Amino acid sequence: MNSKREQQTRPEDRATVERLVAAWLEETERHDRTAAHEARAGWERGGLSERAAQDLATWVTARVTDTGFTEDEGPYVAGPVRITPSDKETVHGWLRNQGHRV
Repeated sequence: MNSKREQQTRPEDRATVERLVAAWLEETERHDRTAAHEARAGWERGGLSERAAQDLATWVTARVTDTGFTEDEGPYVAGPVRITPSDKETVHGWLRNQGHRV
């Protein structure tokens, strides 16, 4: 993905997006193969459809695993990948940079 918008993404943000998109596509594949195939095809072409972008935004929000709370203040949500609130904001920002409403 080498679009002009993509070139403005910091390398560390790009790595976060790639890591989380891979996890999202893997999970989506288990639940909706057609949606996963469409999303993967879009990702490989350099962008996501609006539906896929919204699904990714919702997924990353729901999967935040590191809440920043201590054990006394709140839960740690177990998951296959560690997703911090900052990671969520990175993905949301990347989606907005791609022209999606988040």
